[in-house]
Amino acid sequence: MKKRFNVNGSCNKEKHYMVDLSSRLDEVRRMVDNGDYFVINRARQYGKTTILRALSVCLQDMYRVIFIDFQRMSTEDYADEYAFSTAFGDSVYKFFSVRGKLAEKDIAFGLEQMKNAMQEKSFRLRGLFDSLNALCKASCKRVVLLIDEVDSAVNNQVFLDFLAQLRSYYLEREEVSTFYSVILAGVYDIKNMKLKIRPDAEHRYNSPWNIAADFNVDMDFNSREIEGMLQEYEKDCQTGMDTDLIAGLIYDYTSGYPYLVSRLCQIMDEGVAVTDRNLGAVSWTREGILDAVKALLKESSTLFDDIRKKLDDFPELRKCISGLLFDGSKIPYSRYNYILDVGIMFGFLKEDQGTVVVANRVFEMFFYNLFISEQALGSLTYQTGETDKKQFVQDGELNMELVLRKFTEHFTDVYGDNDQKFVEENGRRIFLLYLKPIINGVGNYYVEAQTRDRKRTDVIVDYRGKQYIIELKIWYGEEYNRRGKEQLSSYLEYYHMDKGYLVSFCFNKSKVVGVRALLYGGKTIVEAVV
Repeated sequence: MKKRFNVNGSCNKEKHYMVDLSSRLDEVRRMVDNGDYFVINRARQYGKTTILRALSVCLQDMYRVIFIDFQRMSTEDYADEYAFSTAFGDSVYKFFSVRGKLAEKDIAFGLEQMKNAMQEKSFRLRGLFDSLNALCKASCKRVVLLIDEVDSAVNNQVFLDFLAQLRSYYLEREEVSTFYSVILAGVYDIKNMKLKIRPDAEHRYNSPWNIAADFNVDMDFNSREIEGMLQEYEKDCQTGMDTDLIAGLIYDYTSGYPYLVSRLCQIMDEGVAVTDRNLGAVSWTREGILDAVKALLKESSTLFDDIRKKLDDFPELRKCISGLLFDGSKIPYSRYNYILDVGIMFGFLKEDQGTVVVANRVFEMFFYNLFISEQALGSLTYQTGETDKKQFVQDGELNMELVLRKFTEHFTDVYGDNDQKFVEENGRRIFLLYLKPIINGVGNYYVEAQTRDRKRTDVIVDYRGKQYIIELKIWYGEEYNRRGKEQLSSYLEYYHMDKGYLVSFCFNKSKVVGVRALLYGGKTIVEAVV
């Protein structure tokens, strides 16, 4: 059976093309060997379950592993201590039962004792831990507890009490037999779980499990790891792709976010290429990547649905991301800034050289599409772009110079009398609103994080496999304008392109509104002054 790229559930190397996880497993194993208690908290579809399942296998040589999935527990299981304790104990019993380990002499007696204890109506957390600790004492191997999907428990006080018990026995483990290592996996870290349960500020930073070691294992895929996966695929499928090039492009768009990497590969393998299996290699090209990104952003997925919901749940986070994208806000990173902490926890944001940026290009494009679509309703600029769009495509290519001319006319007619503050706050947003309907359904655009600030932004437009580089710049004098052209020229050189575009929002009263082409640094720059 041919292997596939997988985005549903945990991955299996026998069935799926996947990144080599051995280095990550080694890092996590070292933490287990140290006897650490810790949380693997990463965003949705980040490969947490895959890591846990692989870890549960590789630990079996030296440890007795208990693996519990909280998704299998119902709402009623958190009703009170009795319900939770019996549900948890039953999960442990069934874990050993389905693996045929109930007869293993060292733990058999302890498991039966726990099962009998659960029949008593007085069974509570204390009884549960008495049984679990007895099991740990009887086991001929150290016992490691893995709990997946702990987010299922975040709204329940009884789970915090469970964590407090784990903490208590951890502190006494020199005298009391208990779990050697405990690993929890979910989106929320313990601090933010606490926040969801107890809204009062005094408990915001008081973790019920402050014994947890920091988990600093990098779960993102790097370009080399992606290439290794593609090389395995190429060995089987013989597409003729340049694995180094394609891996680099996938990384450029995803920053190694596991789900996005696998989904793009899956689309190219099963979606784009299916149009003509005899030309499968067409999918694994730069153009194929652009098509796959476009398809990814169009589809309905649980990941994008979850992102949309999180923005509704955390309006401060929405405001933060909007400021980063449209206003060029520079926000210094601090782990004590709660809303930044939440954004990083959800995987929307990341730290980059001391400031906060959107985590990857795909998410940026998703946010731009979402925010622009929300603003398009009733927008004269969007409607004008929609009305004008048919004239901009000639011989299958986008006439970007004409786009700039028509935008200049529209902006001058509608917004020409507004003051500098208005233009600084809204100029680039207005341009993107105009551009969106023109490329919608055929192309996409993204903004280079390295150049985005209050003074300038570089927009990269992907349209039918061709890229257009547009610099949006606020006018701050002749010298700054010159540096902007110099930067655009060097950017074009980096992309091996001869032509770029510049939109200057100018407040000089003597400015000449319009579009002109000029040579700078051996490159053609089409400048629109508005």
